[in-house]
Amino acid sequence: MSRAKIIADLIRTHARALKMPGLARAFEDLARQAREEHWAPDDYLCECLSVEIASRSESAVKQRLHAAAFPEMKTLDEFEFDVAEGVSAAKIADLARGDWIDGAQNVLLAGPIGTGKSHLAIALGVEAARQRRRVAFWRAADLVRTLIEARDAKELGRYQRRLDRVDLVIVDELGFVPFDRQGGELLFNMLAARHGRRSVCITTNLAFSEWPRVFGGDEKLTTALLDRLAEHAIVIATKGKSYRMRKRRSDETVVEAASTEEATTTTTTKEVDKAKSTDAKTKKSRSR
Repeated sequence: MSRAKIIADLIRTHARALKMPGLARAFEDLARQAREEHWAPDDYLCECLSVEIASRSESAVKQRLHAAAFPEMKTLDEFEFDVAEGVSAAKIADLARGDWIDGAQNVLLAGPIGTGKSHLAIALGVEAARQRRRVAFWRAADLVRTLIEARDAKELGRYQRRLDRVDLVIVDELGFVPFDRQGGELLFNMLAARHGRRSVCITTNLAFSEWPRVFGGDEKLTTALLDRLAEHAIVIATKGKSYRMRKRRSDETVVEAASTEEATTTTTTKEVDKAKSTDAKTKKSRSR
């Protein structure tokens, strides 16, 4: 085994021991480049450390995205602002910077079903995770069920402390499934505990006046919750018809157009074939 091979194996071993996987992967290529371009030793060392820092940052982002438990990846680049009513691209871009999370503010996305609320909530959560913030995504019904299970297992305090460490909790589809009084109280306590300390992003298809029916009909509790949420809230009201319905109808129109075109092409082809056949018979008759 050559001396260069032995040294490379030693560096790789030391890098793993120091938990520097980025350096372990890149040092040989960087060394080759350094020799070819005549880098100074400190330039080479700087590049190695820069690669390791970038690797750790990328790894941290992947961990944040995984821990957030998004049901699917949605980004702001994929959102069709040109067809979304009531949604300002400039406003969403400003929210994507994450200053509202630093200020422990809340975002409430309210509007009809299928108007992009969940997409925006997930995309804002993805941006926050990329900024290495702790994010947790929950559908409202699943969150309440988890809180009830934690309470029954006498683990509620510990679970709430875990949620307290999360910079942004996203509660999706509030209003799709009503809760009983106990479930409503548990959700209220969790959200109220974050008031002024940590951020929440909530999507709902209900007007605020309809929220009491979600929280077991308890108007006092609902009023208290809305008062806390609204104090530090940015409200975005989505409008219009369901995007999914519009897309489905658009797809159906495309299919119908394609079928019509195919039928027209088939008819035309048959007519051409018929004309050719008639012409051939005529020519045959004349030759006789």
